[in-house]
Amino acid sequence: MKIAVVLVDRANYGRLKPVMAQMRSRPDIEMQVVCAGTMLLDRFGKAKQVVLEDGFPVDEEVYLEIDGSLPATMTKSIGLGIIEFSSAFRKLAPDFVLLIGDRYEALAAAIAAAYQNICLIHLQGGEVTGSIDEATRHAITKLSHYHFPATKRSGRYIVRMGEDPKTVFPFGCPSADVVASAAADIPAERIADAGVGAPIDFGKPYLLALFHPVTTEFADAEAQMEQLLLALRETGAQIVLLWPNIDAGSDSVSGAIRRFREFNREIPLRAFKNFEPEDYIPLLRQAACCVGNSSSFVREASFVGTPVVLVGSRQDGREWSEAVRRVEPVRQAIAEAIRAQLAHGKYPASELYGKPGVSARIVDQILTLKPYSQKKLAYVKGT
Repeated sequence: MKIAVVLVDRANYGRLKPVMAQMRSRPDIEMQVVCAGTMLLDRFGKAKQVVLEDGFPVDEEVYLEIDGSLPATMTKSIGLGIIEFSSAFRKLAPDFVLLIGDRYEALAAAIAAAYQNICLIHLQGGEVTGSIDEATRHAITKLSHYHFPATKRSGRYIVRMGEDPKTVFPFGCPSADVVASAAADIPAERIADAGVGAPIDFGKPYLLALFHPVTTEFADAEAQMEQLLLALRETGAQIVLLWPNIDAGSDSVSGAIRRFREFNREIPLRAFKNFEPEDYIPLLRQAACCVGNSSSFVREASFVGTPVVLVGSRQDGREWSEAVRRVEPVRQAIAEAIRAQLAHGKYPASELYGKPGVSARIVDQILTLKPYSQKKLAYVKGT
């Protein structure tokens, strides 16, 4: 069984890594790795190198990102991605293509596979969020042949979208295995030289911040990031900050960060391009509070009970645990929520997105699947 695994960004790989490790251990699977998108770009940490260091050979590289950080450049990147993924899949000739999530790069891969009659396996479908990711995720679902949603509700939604219930397996999110296997201690020495800015004393409380532009609110990205940064400054806490993804508006978000650092050099803030999953989870676990709109603050943070201030609409509609407090991207609201979450402290761990062992269950199920290309709308009475 030849399975081409498509990796398009750092979060993508972080969640797929335990599934890939399971595949590598199964003699009946020939895994092919395709690195694409920001996995290949230096300014996003070139996560492809992490894949190689983890012992996964990269069979194909797909360059598709058109610079500009605009809706038009995102759209053109999808078109280029379809062309390049088509060539990669034709060369690899896999039985299955495995995708995760809702990135526009993954949509390009899904179109390229579906139109070449390659059977698609999709993880994390059926979820509801803000941004263009909402429509992208469901488009990938409709192109895919087998589905591994992260929650029971997501599985029901996929069936209600007309997918055959026999193709839907709501086993949970592989992140459960990433969190379970991660070390408890922060590798402070290893990451000390990775970022830029003030040194962070990980023995003292710190905030973990990550804010991506919301593509459907493209024009507001810079102002929203400025409000978040002002709120972080009010707390007086140490700040570990990650750079945003490549979506439309990311240049505006990055510009706001650079100006803030320039005019607030006294603030104990350190910015990082990227973290390996094994480094990110201890940072997430030991953070006093997570602030921003990353899906990891909804998903991975739920496994460890870290308090979260979710800023803006990017995750609206997604299921989250009691540790999450959602606010508008307004300085005062964000600052008040951070203070409340710091006062509360840790929350109980949640199994909303599954529990350890998810990756093995997914791969066990994949080994039973038969490739097919002709999809049909399935109507299930009562759904």
